[in-house]
Amino acid sequence: MYIVREIFYLQFGRYKDAKVLIDEATKGGLLPQTTGNRFLTDFTGESYRLIFESSYVTLADFEKELAKDMGTADWKGWYEKFKVLVRHSKREILKQIS
Repeated sequence: MYIVREIFYLQFGRYKDAKVLIDEATKGGLLPQTTGNRFLTDFTGESYRLIFESSYVTLADFEKELAKDMGTADWKGWYEKFKVLVRHSKREILKQIS
């Protein structure tokens, strides 16, 4: 099992705007529809992080889902609105070992 974390470092004070867009994307089915999906925000540490965590059996499953989701016009339009709220981002891919 692989856990993928998409970590977005938001611009100061833009969390509420990002949350509205995340809700829109979730309701619109624009994000990966895998088991174990969850959105997290920081409670301590560096402020204004938004983390999307999802699980995949194989890395090939992750790549397939990524290509499918990011290839739609709806997703591209949504992402144009979302990315202006982000200072920078990173991705972590973790392998669950037990």
